[in-house]
Amino acid sequence: MERAGTAFALDSSGTPPNPEILMKTALLPVVLACLLANTLQPAKVAQPAAAPPGKALPSGHPGLIDNDPAMQWPKAKAEDVSSIDAIMAAFYAVPAGNAGQARDWDRYRSLFAPDARMIPARSKPDGGAMAMYVSITDYISLNKTYFEKGGFMDKEVARRTETFGHMAQVWSTFESRHKADDAEPYVRGINSVQMLKDGDRWRIVNVFWDFEDATTPIPADYLKGINK
Repeated sequence: MERAGTAFALDSSGTPPNPEILMKTALLPVVLACLLANTLQPAKVAQPAAAPPGKALPSGHPGLIDNDPAMQWPKAKAEDVSSIDAIMAAFYAVPAGNAGQARDWDRYRSLFAPDARMIPARSKPDGGAMAMYVSITDYISLNKTYFEKGGFMDKEVARRTETFGHMAQVWSTFESRHKADDAEPYVRGINSVQMLKDGDRWRIVNVFWDFEDATTPIPADYLKGINK
């Protein structure tokens, strides 16, 4: 028999099947086909998270490093880094002071590139020498108490400067005192300062230095005044 245009087959008792059962039975092949299609689809490969707006990362970059010193480096005062004269003056002035006087160490850090190194040359017992490589942050941690409690003042007494392109090499002869009115320095030496010209400012890249001693006096050419 027919009802509302739909054909129903009678069972052995002459009663038409339940329409709900008939509908579920008719949909079963469709459901199975959908499940089979999803099973055969290739697995989705996880995609890397999108870079923050305005901070596109290069191909293959692992992501931003939260503890990267460059991300939190203090901004320099323009007057401290506008010229070689200016940055050398700040380099000597900021860590200098009498005992008990606090220093502005963020200002000192701002003079340097974040990956810069302080590199003292040290003699070895066997007559050789070694270089110690210290980051700016570690240099401050190692010397802050000594400078602030004991007093420390380096004074530049001569300079030789050479520049090319974005680079500058400064040979800076210094005298160290504990107090400004000390008659004689307790040590002298030469700082070899490498700098980078970065746009409208200079950055100190490395400071490599050695002290004068009885066997290695400072050459006369490095005591002739400031050669700009």
